[in-house]
Amino acid sequence: MNRTVDVLVVGAGPAGLAAAARLAAAGAGRVEVLEREQAAGGVPRTCARPGFGADARGRPLDGPGYARRSVRAALRAGATVRTGVSATGWAGPLTLDVTAPTGLERVRARAVVLATGARERPRSARLVPGSRPAGVLTTGELQRLVHRFGARPEHIGRRAVVVGGDPVARDAVRTLRAAGVEVVAVVCEDPARRSAFGAPVLGGAVVSELVGRGGLTGVQVRGGADGTTRHTLRCDTVVFTGDWIPDHELARARGLPLSPGTRGPATDGSFRTTAPGVFAVGNLLRGVEPAVVAAAEGRAVAAAVIDLLEGGPWPEGGVPVGIPTGAPTRSAGSARPLRWVTPGLLGAVATPLLVRPERRLVRPVLTVTQDGVPLRRMRLSGSLVPWRSVRLPARWADGVDLGGGPVLVGAEE
Repeated sequence: MNRTVDVLVVGAGPAGLAAAARLAAAGAGRVEVLEREQAAGGVPRTCARPGFGADARGRPLDGPGYARRSVRAALRAGATVRTGVSATGWAGPLTLDVTAPTGLERVRARAVVLATGARERPRSARLVPGSRPAGVLTTGELQRLVHRFGARPEHIGRRAVVVGGDPVARDAVRTLRAAGVEVVAVVCEDPARRSAFGAPVLGGAVVSELVGRGGLTGVQVRGGADGTTRHTLRCDTVVFTGDWIPDHELARARGLPLSPGTRGPATDGSFRTTAPGVFAVGNLLRGVEPAVVAAAEGRAVAAAVIDLLEGGPWPEGGVPVGIPTGAPTRSAGSARPLRWVTPGLLGAVATPLLVRPERRLVRPVLTVTQDGVPLRRMRLSGSLVPWRSVRLPARWADGVDLGGGPVLVGAEE
């Protein structure tokens, strides 16, 4: 079956729903959202904790409440939200092949907004050796088991180790305790991370191997000043948290260039990709920002989409923006200072830049260079941490030659 819509949004998480609501309310025509899961709302559906803003009466919203409100807003604005529907590939520049419960479809749009989000890397992608025992989870899998299916210790395990040092690890600790599971330890690479989890923290350590066949019986941990001290923690569950990667398969299938640091499609400040008519928003651009940030990007993309629908031009090119690879650091062998920057393209109008560090940086100097020529040095106050981004004002791009080579953003301590 062939169909035509004005705007096709792929992904019904915070960014996709916010984009659909704003576009439909602005009169963008037929706006349709595709979601491969059986329910719309994205990751917040399984985050049963406050921290997602407040409702109309000022009461704190948890993740499921935030997801329901986002879905209602899109529907009330006039958008169509279809669940259990997967976009499987491209049949043309703005045409997608779709698999729905009713069969195969081909949907053509005047504009496509990719909002497919990000996912946590599983244990296999983190290259942690061991057999494939039961009891190895990501945060998302844990939250689905507990909050959607009511899993208890007999389904999950009784002693758990959480791997990771960002706020997602703290959510995993809360979820395990809500299910009645003892948290043996939180293992994180940051040696300064010693508190804020409500559980024993092993800082400056990594899980180097899983122990057990059939079922998990423990994890081997490596740490210490020289990274060679080893010991085994007895547990029957391990939860790998963080280490996000964009769900970029559809973007790659379209041939969109990926930013090296984020592994998400490169966009300009208005969320335009290099393919005319194709936009990308939210945590597809990088993993991962809070739901409210992703939703704000969804609302922001509406202006550029409407401009396109009204016959506005599609800007050509753009200067690539990235981070130095193998950037030198003060300590040999340590991680490069920055993990990613976004947006990955700089157009005629400069926009703020989001910067995420790879490790803790104390009062770093951020540098901007182009074609080997230093353009700016900016001293930041305080510390940067790997689980939080910093936003640089648009003047970060002062002096960039739009006809020159790639712009590199680095950091010095």
